[in-house]
Amino acid sequence: MNAIRLLAETPETVTISRADLDALIDAAENAEDIASVRAWKAYVAAVGCDAAIANSYTGAEAKRLLDGESPVRIWREKRGMTQRALAAAAAIPAGYLSEIESGKKPGSVAAFRALATALAVPMEDLAGDE
Repeated sequence: MNAIRLLAETPETVTISRADLDALIDAAENAEDIASVRAWKAYVAAVGCDAAIANSYTGAEAKRLLDGESPVRIWREKRGMTQRALAAAAAIPAGYLSEIESGKKPGSVAAFRALATALAVPMEDLAGDE
């Protein structure tokens, strides 16, 4: 990237050309992508390829997630568990788990913590966009 040329400057603002702004945005996005790849490679090195794959979404699972399906349901099915088995492992009522998966109830922090432990995933992987 070439040096950014300032068009105007005040104590509160700096004006640059659209081309320079676009170049800055591209550079930031590229740096973010490189950091993500490095983090993934470090994760794979730490846990092994098989574990990394088992703890990642497949393309089909990612599509389900993007389509709004419950991350809890996706991880439960990925782990090969029934709702009853997961509810028992997380020590929560099966009906409550069903309501979380269907979006009828948001689920408490304690419930998500227990579900995350039972599914062996980080709690934020279950919370979705909430």
